[in-house]
Amino acid sequence: MIEARGLSRQFRNKGRHGGLINAVTGVDISVEAGELVGFLGPNGAGKTTTLRMLTTLLAPTAGEATVAGCDLLKDPRGVRRRIGYVAQGSGASPESTVAEEMRMQGRLYGLSKSAARIHVPELMEQLQLRGLERRLVKSLSGGQRRRLDVALGLIHTPKLVFLDEPTTGLDPQSRASLWDHIRRVGVENGTTLFLTTHYLEEADALCDRILIMDNGRIIAEGTPDSLKSQVFGDRVTVGVAADRTAATADIAARMTDARDVSAAGGLVRFRVPHAHAALPDLVRALDAAQIPAESLQVNRPTLDDVFFLLTGRTLREADRGMASLEAINKVVSDVPA
Repeated sequence: MIEARGLSRQFRNKGRHGGLINAVTGVDISVEAGELVGFLGPNGAGKTTTLRMLTTLLAPTAGEATVAGCDLLKDPRGVRRRIGYVAQGSGASPESTVAEEMRMQGRLYGLSKSAARIHVPELMEQLQLRGLERRLVKSLSGGQRRRLDVALGLIHTPKLVFLDEPTTGLDPQSRASLWDHIRRVGVENGTTLFLTTHYLEEADALCDRILIMDNGRIIAEGTPDSLKSQVFGDRVTVGVAADRTAATADIAARMTDARDVSAAGGLVRFRVPHAHAALPDLVRALDAAQIPAESLQVNRPTLDDVFFLLTGRTLREADRGMASLEAINKVVSDVPA
């Protein structure tokens, strides 16, 4: 459904010293029909730039791609006819009613009036928009508006839909609800979904496969489980009295297969292959040393652990330390270098 090779995009810096900014560098992407693929990375990593290239909104500086069976460079109109796109910002007119907006955008995609009359109610049912037909778009809640955006991306029944950070700004309950809708749409319609996000839990919960991007490059890809398997074992955190920290760390270091032992301020952290098997031995050793455990926490490997393994920093640290793409776009030109 998507085959991209060497996609790159440079921007020319419009500042005092000029020069080029490499937003995306030599990206290869392969997505099979029916997959739900997550594109994960910190803000400013190049996700949205890549998405804009794949949806024909931004011309690549270099590389080639086939999207939904059409050549990205030679037949961009064909690509646009065959894909759906849900942008970060809503594309619905705030002064229209929900039903009016869906019928109008359906007609713009070439649906006949009779087809729109049939398809619009089906989509509204699928995305729990029934009962909102006469509501103005501007009166919808954040979750309702994002469900409408997804419906508009599906109005012409595309086999490939791009979703650019569809749950940004939603509260946790609305986000989880939209996850369910997105997952169901993919399964029931056989739709290929390409989802960009910087929410770790979103990628983990939704995606069949994940591409991790950083600094304009894809640095890892695989299923959530296969990516997390790269991280050694479970992380165990033991809380003890501050004056027993060193002794507890010594016990942890002597445990079979324990790695990455660290200790500070009454907290001792380490990794073991299987925490459920190691914890009884740890508790017995602490009892023998008369060290009461004040707390005990076990964490399975996360996608943030994977990112840390690959880059030496967490995704959240990267979010804080990297300028957003919107900020970059204030000082660069959209004209390819």
